[in-house]
Amino acid sequence: MLIALDFFLALIVGIFLVRLGRRARPELQPAWRAIEIAALFCFLVDWGLLAALPILQRSYGQVGPSLLLISGLRWIFFIPAFFLLQRKPLKLHAITALAVIVFLQAALFAFELDGFYIEPFRLTVTDLPVHAPAFLLNRPLRILQISDLHVERITQREREMLAQTDSLHPDIIVLTGDYTNSSYTNNPLTLQETRQILSQLHAPYGVLAVNGNVDSPATMSTLFDGLANIRVLNNEILPLSLPGGTIYFIGVTMGRSSGPDEQVLKNLLNSLPTNTYSILLYHTSEIIGTAATGGVDLYLSGHTHGGQVRLPLYGALFTDTAFGKKYEMGPYNIRSTTLYVSRGIGLAGGLLPRIRFLCPPELTMFELGK
Repeated sequence: MLIALDFFLALIVGIFLVRLGRRARPELQPAWRAIEIAALFCFLVDWGLLAALPILQRSYGQVGPSLLLISGLRWIFFIPAFFLLQRKPLKLHAITALAVIVFLQAALFAFELDGFYIEPFRLTVTDLPVHAPAFLLNRPLRILQISDLHVERITQREREMLAQTDSLHPDIIVLTGDYTNSSYTNNPLTLQETRQILSQLHAPYGVLAVNGNVDSPATMSTLFDGLANIRVLNNEILPLSLPGGTIYFIGVTMGRSSGPDEQVLKNLLNSLPTNTYSILLYHTSEIIGTAATGGVDLYLSGHTHGGQVRLPLYGALFTDTAFGKKYEMGPYNIRSTTLYVSRGIGLAGGLLPRIRFLCPPELTMFELGK
């Protein structure tokens, strides 16, 4: 339905603009015809690129909203061409501007190919040394964070994530929420394949998990019940004894608002022994104030996807957090707390385009005591 609506709107707007142009400058009939053909060509290629994503098992979002967005951007570039072709005479600067418009249309194709087909599958590994006690006697303790899987189906990205995880040989794996895509939380095949992925995660000192904003209690139960390899932390502290000392992992379950979750964290921190090393697992960065005040050493979160679409020099266009761009991705030092906001693995769901641009997915390896 949305694809048909987008096609109809693009066609009507295109015909309207070109008809106006033909009346204003009938002597430029070939140019108007070129714009008309170019707009239709762009629309059909855009539709083909987006419609092929599920066929090629790349992503499984709705085609219509993404197509509407791309078509809208294209018409922003085509409309100046309409006005430039009405100038009398058609001066050199107008011809230059038309050439720029052609370049911008081509750049949109490059943006589509990278954002929909290449970058969502260009999994990166971020290594971050962390000042901490020597929990292992002869080398740093390696903690691998995996966040925001947002599984729709098992694709190349999930297979690469599992392969990379095995090759990195982490001592501990932590999962910081959002395991299925929001569009597929009740899809039996999605739940089955997500559980299949989770069952393949193993580490010598354990795999720990908390929920995300997408994960209901029923979803968490379906995904994790019976998986002996993963310990879900539900508003609790897990002391982990290592040769060089004990780490206290704090897992806070994400609720409906940050207020109650902050109180849960305060209560947990009050029960911690003094002079201990603590790592907080919570899906968003929104309880950083309480964590920093309470002396949490390392706070691992995700949720923002790094914005998923970033612009040079500006960064994330949107982060979906109360902090906006303040903690959009990467490490931040707040008092004695190190906060890390992961770009995550997967893609946002719903009507949003399944796209990444200047923001590849990541696994993050923390090396404690390096």
